[in-house]
Amino acid sequence: MMGASTRKGEEIAEKSRKIIKKLIRDKIEGLSPEESAIIERIVHSTADPEYADITKMSQDFIPSTIDALWGLKDILVDVEMVKVGISYDGEVKCYINHPSVIRMAKDKNMTRAAAAMEYAASKGFSGVVVVGNAPTALLKLIKLAKAGMDVNSIIGVPVGFVGAAESKKLLTKTDIPYLITSGPKGGTPVAVAATNALINLAKKRGGII
Repeated sequence: MMGASTRKGEEIAEKSRKIIKKLIRDKIEGLSPEESAIIERIVHSTADPEYADITKMSQDFIPSTIDALWGLKDILVDVEMVKVGISYDGEVKCYINHPSVIRMAKDKNMTRAAAAMEYAASKGFSGVVVVGNAPTALLKLIKLAKAGMDVNSIIGVPVGFVGAAESKKLLTKTDIPYLITSGPKGGTPVAVAATNALINLAKKRGGII
């Protein structure tokens, strides 16, 4: 439950869950149980009820993502911090520190986060992509997906005041199943919380032990 692995941890998590439900009850009214579970986990991880207002999902996001995770398809992330926080029986890939990516970024005068997305596409990546920090990674990913990269869905929650809000707004105008946080808010805790919530939903289906 929300990352708890001990009895005491579960007690704390359950208490937190009750507090969160009370805080955001009106905001999640009418949402599906799956949507509510994802938003509750994000609010729990950030201690910020505003995420119940700014977290947006496309209609096809949850089924597309759960299908991919149920099948243990790969997860691609933008930075190592996001990778470390994800608990998954499948493979979580991060290429931002790969030597080829570092060279590509220098040669093409792009950020390493964007180069990492391009490198992943060149290696035939197929699965779910999680962008928690770098707007340039999300912008590059949108272009790559339109060009044929096999992206089942995108958790696009980059944080910051330069390009973050714009990249997320652009994602909503595509046909790619998405979860975003509107505006400049986002970051590693949000990305990890959303991803782990979806992994738990996939586990409930019985596809991941």
